[in-house]
Amino acid sequence: MTEITNTKNFDLEERTFLFALNVRKFIKLLPKSISNNEDSRQVVRFSGSVGANYIEANESLGKKRFSYADKNM
Repeated sequence: MTEITNTKNFDLEERTFLFALNVRKFIKLLPKSISNNEDSRQVVRFSGSVGANYIEANESLGKKRFSYADKNM
């Protein structure tokens, strides 16, 4: 049998950036109202935090920090 390899590149950092950018573009299309303004602020913060959380999760802990975390658990 032939082995099928998945060569598709999942650049989640780039995709989360584009997600935040597209959210901002979409919000500009919404009608201006008090409720839309408040909800839009929350959605903008959320869309930016997705990428920030992904980047933070991908950063590896240094050996010193990792051993410190193990000792304190």
